[in-house]
Amino acid sequence: MAEPAAECVRAPPPQPVAVRTGGVPGGETRLEGSVSNGNCGLPSTPGPGSPGPDSPAVREVNASAAGPDAKSEIPRRSSIIKDGSRQRRERKKTVSFSSMPTEKKISSASDCINAMVEGSELKKVRSNSRVYHRYFLLEADMQSLRWEPSKKESEKAKIDVKSIKEVRTGKNTDIFRANGVYDQISEDCAFSIIYGENFESLDLVANSADVANIWVTGLRYMISYGKHTIDMIESSQDNLRSSWLSEIFSAADIRNNKEISLSSATDLIKRINPGVKNIKVELKFKEFHKAKDKIGSDVTKEEFIEVFHDLCTRPEIYFLLVQFSSNKEFLDTKDLMRFLEAEQGMVQVSEETSLEVILKYEPSKEGRVNGWLSLDGFTNYLTSPECHIFDPEHKKVCQDMTQPISHYYINSSHNTYLIEDQFRGPSDITGYIRALKMGCRSVELDVWDGPDNEPVIYTGHTMTSQIVFRSVIDVINRYAFVASDFPLILCLENHCSIKQQKVMVQHLKKILGDKIHTDPPKADENYLPSPSDLKGKILLKGKKLPANCTGTEGDVTDEDEGAEMSQRMNSDGGEQQNVSPPKRFQLLKELSDLVTLCKSVAFKDFQAAFQNQKYWEFCSFNEAFASRCTSDHPGDFVNYNKKFLARVYPSPMRIDSSNMNPQDFWKCGCQIVAMNFQTPGLMMDLDIGWFRQNGNCGYVLRPAIMREEVSYFRANSKDSVPGVSPQLFHIKIISGQNFPKPKGSGAKGDVVDPYVYVEIHGIPADCAEQKTKTVNQNGDNPIFDESFEFEINLPELAMVRFVVLDDDFIGDEFIGQYTIPFECIQPGFRHVPLYSLTGDLLPHAWLFVHVAITNRRGGGKPHKRGLSVRKAKRNREYATMRILVIKAVDEVFKTAMQPLKEATDLRENMQSTIVPFKELCGQPAVANLMQCILALSAHLTGADGSALLLFNLSDQYPMLEPQGVLPDVLKKVVTTYESMIQASKVLVDNADIVCERILHTQRAAMEFHENLHDLATKEGLKGRKLIRAVENFSWNITILKGQADLLKHAKNEVLENLKQIHLTALTCNLYKGTPGPMASAAERNKPRRSLEAIPEKAQAEEDLQTDED
Repeated sequence: MAEPAAECVRAPPPQPVAVRTGGVPGGETRLEGSVSNGNCGLPSTPGPGSPGPDSPAVREVNASAAGPDAKSEIPRRSSIIKDGSRQRRERKKTVSFSSMPTEKKISSASDCINAMVEGSELKKVRSNSRVYHRYFLLEADMQSLRWEPSKKESEKAKIDVKSIKEVRTGKNTDIFRANGVYDQISEDCAFSIIYGENFESLDLVANSADVANIWVTGLRYMISYGKHTIDMIESSQDNLRSSWLSEIFSAADIRNNKEISLSSATDLIKRINPGVKNIKVELKFKEFHKAKDKIGSDVTKEEFIEVFHDLCTRPEIYFLLVQFSSNKEFLDTKDLMRFLEAEQGMVQVSEETSLEVILKYEPSKEGRVNGWLSLDGFTNYLTSPECHIFDPEHKKVCQDMTQPISHYYINSSHNTYLIEDQFRGPSDITGYIRALKMGCRSVELDVWDGPDNEPVIYTGHTMTSQIVFRSVIDVINRYAFVASDFPLILCLENHCSIKQQKVMVQHLKKILGDKIHTDPPKADENYLPSPSDLKGKILLKGKKLPANCTGTEGDVTDEDEGAEMSQRMNSDGGEQQNVSPPKRFQLLKELSDLVTLCKSVAFKDFQAAFQNQKYWEFCSFNEAFASRCTSDHPGDFVNYNKKFLARVYPSPMRIDSSNMNPQDFWKCGCQIVAMNFQTPGLMMDLDIGWFRQNGNCGYVLRPAIMREEVSYFRANSKDSVPGVSPQLFHIKIISGQNFPKPKGSGAKGDVVDPYVYVEIHGIPADCAEQKTKTVNQNGDNPIFDESFEFEINLPELAMVRFVVLDDDFIGDEFIGQYTIPFECIQPGFRHVPLYSLTGDLLPHAWLFVHVAITNRRGGGKPHKRGLSVRKAKRNREYATMRILVIKAVDEVFKTAMQPLKEATDLRENMQSTIVPFKELCGQPAVANLMQCILALSAHLTGADGSALLLFNLSDQYPMLEPQGVLPDVLKKVVTTYESMIQASKVLVDNADIVCERILHTQRAAMEFHENLHDLATKEGLKGRKLIRAVENFSWNITILKGQADLLKHAKNEVLENLKQIHLTALTCNLYKGTPGPMASAAERNKPRRSLEAIPEKAQAEEDLQTDED
């Protein structure tokens, strides 16, 4: 299908085009602007004035065309786009409803096919790096698809619908992968038509993801129903939605007038869809009445259904439904089961599970009786808590809580009593109530002498107001364990006289009683107790007298953060840990004795701490000093925090109560990063989001690499983390719902022009952000349809933040955000709730997204892969051991070189065979094997319905067995599949042996750990060489453990892949033999229909109609 060559000329800018409505001769002519390309990476078609088909224009692709600021006037020589639009017949163009919310919503196959008959401008992609603009349309008899203009004979510039084998979404054919403009084409706008006996592909790019969805849905529908397509369209008009809405309308029409009042109709729609605005519903009804010149405001059933259709239809969910419904207008139990397993990642799903979902979410009685999930039921399910992006497993305590308390991040508040700024703001007990209800586990009490011999709490040396100490302790007693049972730390900054310290002790003992932890630390221990050991206990952090103090009081250094802030306000000097020599004060021994596991001491340096600090001693760092530690001594800071608690408090310059970025200190393992809870914004969003991941209990277990006694981790490194497998985070922002107008923004009235930022927060190597295009004048249901990919090097410390903004020429306004730890994200199609700037949930406001998470090797650009295993081996990177220059230790590490190489080869060989199999199945790298087999199943039956290939499930490793003569493409599938199974078998058989050899070397090397310094000294190492040897030892140990873990994970991944193949073969009835050990007993007993017994879909519909008659 070669296109005519053309000489390269610059195309003129787009011009208005005269088009006909209806796409038939004699239709009314009107002017329309050129169709937007929807930011899909290719320029839009020029209007009249450019050369005709005899001298087609050749346009060069702009290098930045994929972005929102693409300019088609800027040429790029890497690719050429041919335009044959000159002599195009005038006809109506398809415009994306994502940018025109008043367009008719797509919610049925009929809508899709009507749009295809009218036609659309699509880009035709060829393997020679050229992209041709063509106008595609479906013939009125729905028997063929054709395009124009073309120098081909008219009979050759078309495809018979009956010859189409598959319609494939995305850039998943060889032509797309080999095309020079691959990176500039949006995955969401691309699709391919696979046709003919030789499985040729027609590769197309739509102007928007919406248009692509229309063509994919319509073509798949026609493939499924063939000559019955028209009958099926007609029979589906009276669908589940219409019958359900008719029942609702009839119930409201109590007088049987065939009409209800406008207010009643509005209330009905509002009750069904609470997110829609009353004024919008009323306006829509009035528009209908005005268009029909209707007198009166009462609403008929037909008007009610039509307005509901216009306001409450979500086309993106309809397109998703038909992907899994075998092109029906509903999902049956088998369809839903496949969706739950393949997309949502659910396990142990049965048809009974699907039926439970249907009974819970399907609104129509007919759907519930028949086990059908309609578009509205599917929408209800996808917006339910079950499809929330946050994994419900993390809504309760789900982490190991028996590790030393120093191994956890602790939710912490700074100057908890303040509810505004640090210098003049009021103090109030509500600050403690708010923090404790939010799961805070470390609060601060800055205590001073007060009137009437009652200590008070406020920030000294400032103008903040005062609250009585006794009232605060009473509030803490009442709320300490409301949100969490795990220990609460009271950071006591004591500035009271001995007289009032006695009053403090009385209040603490009387009010808190035995909640205070008073057991002294055990001298024979090396670490603090665990949060589980300290459940229900309150720990006092403060100054403590020496153990040999025998009097009733003693002399200690003072802690005064308020004085530090006051000095900072009167000085321009640089930040440091200690502003001036610390003052000393008298401490009551009785108060000192209440401090047990959190003795406050001054920090000197890391070497002194490693040698002298006791595990129960606790240091505080101001923000600036801690920042210098993270940059100058990142490794020492991480190692310090493995054993000791470190508290970081905001810089004294933050008198406005602004917050530091907690990630800056979490990445070094600092457990207590004190936040100003009264100040909303990005930093508090990160803090609140982070502590959601463990049941909001206030404690989050740190990454293993920060807890292990010997490990190598540098927080500021911009490289991958040794021993940790990077993950690829694939996120598609599909749409939004019910975005409110930003508060205080009135320049544009009620108009909202939203766009979305996706931000990654974590170690420096992970920090990144991406932005969608702006959807103009649509805050109710904007369609974004944009996909992004992020590499996450340390998943345990990464967070994802979704931010929705209103695009305004004056300044973009904040609409809402949601922040979630990466480890809490559920894959599949998910809804993301949005929170306001002050942390309140925005009612009915959502983002709809699709999430996939893969390892790094499985992703990447497909056209840059496809390497042979041999070539991959030459370019393969192997983990290496660093040399310590300590002969005995280096000899031990050398024994790991061969097993490390074998481990890498096992993993990479397996991945290298999975990628081409996914490509042959027409699936992207993010797809799982269940999705691949489901896609492949359409090709595994012949024209007579007999199976061409079947899975033999009698063994752990299912094989694909031909049942007759195979076309070449299926022969290639079998060969690639066998290579994948063989590589998987080799990995499973050898993983445990290789893993044990690696761990044996690690154990042997660890025997040198205690005496490493002595051995290095004997080898003559000192100074930097000694430090380097110790670092290299930690590096090697980390690599060994990490590579062993990666190999274990790879084995588990293979076993999961095998399980998916078994289950999918059973689900699709494409198996022979008795299911083997991989299939569960329940699956083994599933009744199997023969392929010949599967009725045609059209016949099934006719049978259903007969039953109803």
